[in-house]
Parts: sequence; structure tokens; C-alpha cells
Amino acid sequence: MMEKHRGFPSRLPSSDFQFTIRQAVKKGLPAKLFKRERYADRRPADRRADEGFMWALKEHFGDQTFARGNLDAGRLNFVFGREVIPAGDPFDPESYDALLKLDLRRTEQSFPEIFRPDWAPGQD
Repeated sequence: MMEKHRGFPSRLPSSDFQFTIRQAVKKGLPAKLFKRERYADRRPADRRADEGFMWALKEHFGDQTFARGNLDAGRLNFVFGREVIPAGDPFDPESYDALLKLDLRRTEQSFPEIFRPDWAPGQD
């Protein structure tokens, strides 16, 4: 059974950038987590989605370990292996129960704006 992170935003406000999924895959395994490249020429909207997602992770979990659960694999893959790291060993990248953790030092280096007290997702 997939853990649902209650209170976690389902998407970036005023956008179609998804942060969570509604239900587990019926047949087969969940999408595999892997380190996806973030190229410097990404669209500003994609960068805002990453910022909003990282802000939500920081606010919701902080330095605590958390299960992958209903977090969207597509969005996680852009930060996996950098700001979001495996917290359990062995780590199963195809499990909803896989444990993850924020590397807060690296998160602050990559997304310093989300640590400002006046910052909120969706604003420019």
C-alpha cells in the first residue's frame, strides 16, 4: 500500500506541474527513481516547479526521513541523487516504501531562495 503524504501540495499553485500521484500503479512496479539531468537551459516554469517541489519537501519533511509514497517520480527524478538522497540500505528505486531524505546543505546551495522566510511557491 502506498503512503499518502497528507497536507503535501498536489501541484505547483496555478500550474499543471504535479507533485503527487493519486493512486498506486495497479499492475507492475511504480516508476523507477533515477538521477535525471537538470540542464541549465531549462524553461523558467520548470525551474519554478523544482523550487516549489523542494520548498514543499523542506517544509513538510525538513531533515526527517520519509517514504517515497505518493510523491511523483517524474518530479523526484529531477532532484534525486542530489538534493533528495536514499535514506535506507538496501534502497529499492521501484518501491513506494523506499526511504528518502533531504540533503539540506545541498538543497540550500541549489535552491537558496526557498530558505528565505518571505518566499512562497508560484511567485516570481
